[in-house]
Parts: sequence; C-alpha cells; structure tokens
Amino acid sequence: MKRIIVGTAGHIDHGKTSLVKALTGVNTDRWKEEQERGITIDIGFADLTVGDVHFGFVDVPGHERFVKNMLAGAHGIDLVMLVVAADESVMPQTREHFDICRLLEVKAGLIVITKTDLVEEEFADLVEAEVREFVAGSFLAEAPVVRVSARSGQGIEELKRTLATLAARVQLRDDEAVARLPIDRVFTIKGFGTVVTGTLIAGQIQAGDELELLPADGRRTRARSLQVHGQTTQTARAGERTAINVQGLEVAEITRGQVLVPAGRLQATSMLDVRLQLLPSAPRTLRSRARVHLHLGTAEVLARVVLLGQSELAAGGSCFAQLRLEAPVLALPGDHFIVRSYSPTITIGGGVVVDALPRKHRWRDGAQVVAQLGNLRAADEHERIALLIEMAGEHGLTHAHIAARSGAPDAVIKQAAEAALKARRAVAVTSTPLFLLARTAFDELAKQVRAQLKTFHQKQPLAAGMGREEIREKIFAHLAPEIFRAVIAQLAERNEVVAEKDLLRLATHRVALSAEEQAAKDHLADVFARAGLQPMSLEDAIAQAAPQFGIDQQRAQRFAQMLINSGELVRVAELIFHRQALEALRPTLQQYKAQHGAKLDVGAFKDLTGISRKYAIPLLEYLDRQRVTRRVGDAREIL
Repeated sequence: MKRIIVGTAGHIDHGKTSLVKALTGVNTDRWKEEQERGITIDIGFADLTVGDVHFGFVDVPGHERFVKNMLAGAHGIDLVMLVVAADESVMPQTREHFDICRLLEVKAGLIVITKTDLVEEEFADLVEAEVREFVAGSFLAEAPVVRVSARSGQGIEELKRTLATLAARVQLRDDEAVARLPIDRVFTIKGFGTVVTGTLIAGQIQAGDELELLPADGRRTRARSLQVHGQTTQTARAGERTAINVQGLEVAEITRGQVLVPAGRLQATSMLDVRLQLLPSAPRTLRSRARVHLHLGTAEVLARVVLLGQSELAAGGSCFAQLRLEAPVLALPGDHFIVRSYSPTITIGGGVVVDALPRKHRWRDGAQVVAQLGNLRAADEHERIALLIEMAGEHGLTHAHIAARSGAPDAVIKQAAEAALKARRAVAVTSTPLFLLARTAFDELAKQVRAQLKTFHQKQPLAAGMGREEIREKIFAHLAPEIFRAVIAQLAERNEVVAEKDLLRLATHRVALSAEEQAAKDHLADVFARAGLQPMSLEDAIAQAAPQFGIDQQRAQRFAQMLINSGELVRVAELIFHRQALEALRPTLQQYKAQHGAKLDVGAFKDLTGISRKYAIPLLEYLDRQRVTRRVGDAREIL
C-alpha cells in the first residue's frame, strides 16, 4: 500500500481542521483549549485509506502566533492542501504558508476552496480566479481546484478522488535510506511508558531496533513496540505516521525537534553549510552575521547567518551561507529549512542543506568554499561522497565519518568508495574498516616525506636514515597514525623510500665514506669484535678508535650508529656487542646443552661466558627474545 503524507496550509479559520474531520472523521484539535477557542494551536493528525493509498493528514495551525508549530508539521509532507475560504479568499497566513511550502520545495498538491455553502457560485468563481493568480508560476500553477463544504459534505468525495489521483504521481520515499524520525509529540501511556510520534521521513524502523536520540548526548533506546496510523506493526516505513514506545527514556528527556535514528550512525551538528533563498517579500536586506530563527524538521533553534563571499543578501536573492547554531540539530544534505527574522518573527526565507558537518569557514576562503558548495549541491550521491573525501584533505574520512556526513546507506558508500578508488580520486588508507584519503592529499604528504628525507640526507650525509618517529612528528603529528603508515608503505612499495628498522631513507641515498673514514669505521667494529662478550661502552670503544685515525668524537659516533643500523653491532639494553660474538654464543650453548642438559641458571651462564651477573642478566633476556633460551622460573631452558 502506498503511503502519502498530506499537509494542510492556509489562514486561520479557513476550515482546515473541519476539512480533515470531514475527510477522516477525526477531530485533530485534541487540546481542550483548541476545542473551547475554536482554533488550532498545535499540529494534529488523522489518517484515511482510499483504495490502495493510505493518507496521513497533518493539520497545522493557521494563526500567525503558531507558525512555528505549523513548521514542525510541514517538514515531512508529500502533498499540500492549500485551503482558502470562499468567504475570505487569500489572506496573510495563506501567503506565508504558501511561501513556506515553496521554500520547503513541496512538489505537489491541490487547492481546496472551503465554506462554499456560505457564498454564491459567482463569488466562489472570483475567489478561485484570485487563487489561481496567486499560485501562478509555482508548483500549484496547474494543480486541481476542489470546492467543498465541510458542513454539508459537498465536494468531499470528489476531494478524496482527487487526492488518490495525485497520490499516484507522488514518488515514494526511500525505504532503504538511513531511518530518521523527527519527533513532534512525546507523552506517556500508563502501562507502556514513554511514546514518541513523528513522520518517518526515510528508511525503516523495526520493533526491537536500537535507536539513538539526537541531539541528546548520544542517549540510546530500543523500539519496544510500534504503531503506524494507530495500528500495531512490526515495521514502520518511510512516509508513515509512526508512534514508538521507547525503552529507558523518560518524557522529560525528550523534546520536539529531536530525532530518532539508528544507534551510532549519524551526528548532531552546530553548523550547516546551506544554499539560502530570501523571499521577495522579505522586509529588509539580510546582513551577514544576522541572528535568525531556524526551523529544520521539527526543530527550532536560533542561528547566525554567515554569508559566504558577500556581506549582505537582498530580498529575492540567494547565496551560499554558513548557519552557526546556538543549539545543535540533526541534519543531512538535501534537508530543507525555513528562516524567520529574529524580531519581529516573520518568515523571510529558507533553503537546503548542502553540508551538514562543515568546518568553520574563514572570510578569505569564501571563493573556494562557494565553489566547493556549488559542486556539492550539483552532485549525485556518489559524486557527493567523492567530493566530501576531497574536501576532508589530509585528514581523510572513515566509513563512520562518510556515513554521518552524507547520510548515505552502507551500499551507497561502498559503491561510491569503489568508484573513487577506481578513478584514482582516493586512496584506501585501510580497507577494513574503510578509511579513504583524497589522492591529491595523499600525494602531497608523500611529497613532504621525500622533501624531508632529502633535506636530512643533505645535512647528515653519513647518517643511514632519518628516524621514523621524527618524520611522523614533523609531518603527521596531527593526523591519524594509519595515514602515516599508509604513506610510508606506498613509498616503500614504489621503491622511493627504504624503511630499515626505525629509520627511513630515500632509496637513492647511499652513505659514501672516504678511505680514511671507512678505515675508522672498520677499526671501531674490530674493537668490539676483539672484546667478544666482555662488555665495552660505546664511549670507551670510540675513545680507542677515534684518535688513531684522527676522527673527531661526533663523526665516530655516527660510524657507531651506522654499524648498529647495519646490524654489525647489536645493542643489548645499555650494552653493545659485535654480532659475531653473539652468533658464536649459539653453538657454545648447544654444546653445553649436550653435555649438561637444557637447564641453565645465571651462575652457569656466568661461568660459560666469563661475564658478571650485572651483564649476564640483560644478555640472557636478549637470548630469550631471540628464542635461543626460554625463561623457566629463575633459570633458563636452552631451546
């Protein structure tokens, strides 16, 4: 069955609530005050099935004081019924409500002329002509007009048929999108607990689903049970009026304007990049940093409008802007919003969200940001994800970030990622979980690594390479560690950089020593070779080697480091041994094992090597790490 949300729009006392009651039999004025005063104060709901179409009606207040309530109900409608009373014709709230529908880009609807029993047919003809003139050039320009009387029932059946005809042309909402339920009511039912209601604007929610309340510091809940249009169900789908019995949340914790979404999927935001349209009827120019009332979904928050690339916006104009909110909301690209002036509170414009999780923009970046937002607005879903990755620059985007920023389901993210990788617009920093970096940013980081190594080699030609951690600190300190590892791995794969233990060097770099320097280096290695297993400090060895060849202490230390980097010398804790001495220890231990068994205590090891306990312990620990021995209690086992 097709599910369609129909919203009313029109001036106070033009018969919107009576019309819905005549269609559905439901009085949407549920408050005692509404019934006593005869005016609608808050949004009301009713439903009707016509053939294979189920209509959910959202009845909105017409009084100017309650436009903010009207806006809370107008966000999720598929069709609008523009209601005009035959005895009054177009009135101020008719105009404001119609402006709101256009700004929200409602795609379809019809015109209903009510109270036709109060006027002659000729007068009704004049009203219809005036309404036709009023909607000329809009989405209702060719819309059907139905004349009704809620009191007598005249035209009600024709209205039902017309709604069914229009419903057949309405594009269904996406059941596969990420679910979002903007909350418009919250109350308690005895024996059940807290219940929230709203129009499910995308996706599906099933009984038992884990949900998150945003914005609300990540409070999580579970859908204990569901009702759609008053009927218990296991699944609520996009386009349905939905009530959810939520687990573990009190009424006081929930307010209109919050949204229920799948747990851990989306993020609230305090900034929005938008395309802003000012109404031609706006009373004054909108200046950058003006304070406004923002209406988005069922939420209302105060915001500052920062115009991008210009300082003011004239009535009837449009531009890109950043809205800086005084309280967070949940939004996704493509969401429509309304702005009303701070004082007096009147509707002055609206627009569409382009980027729901932007960075704070600087004035001097205006032209670049405007160009980026123009591309984002024109992009399809796959291209938008590719652009978001590029806009993230060297920080990249994880799957979670892409999901929160785009609102796209997993299947779309996967397809967009594959397309970006195939087109070489992105690099996979990691595949599981998915972490993408723009190719341009990746290449720039690789360029910086090469430049840093080149400078290092020029300054220290005798050094085997630059410390891996030093490069990370200089270039990647503010980035995720996965990015550093991915850049170095690709440079190594392309044979541009060589990674040796904790050092990095350009593949073209070679340490070139003079004959004298090579002799000094060889002599230093020989000093340690002659020492065997008798520990010698690096300082003592350098003191022996350096004077003989006239090499200063600093250069001798570099030679020592070169020997350690090449593996000819081995550092064991604070001790240094020649590798030959350590290799010679292996057959010595095997011979001991053959003669005395595998067990080896510290005393026996001291006797075997001739070294003191102070040096025996770190050497045994080294042998444990090399899997030559294994510690068993206070002794060792020779492997």
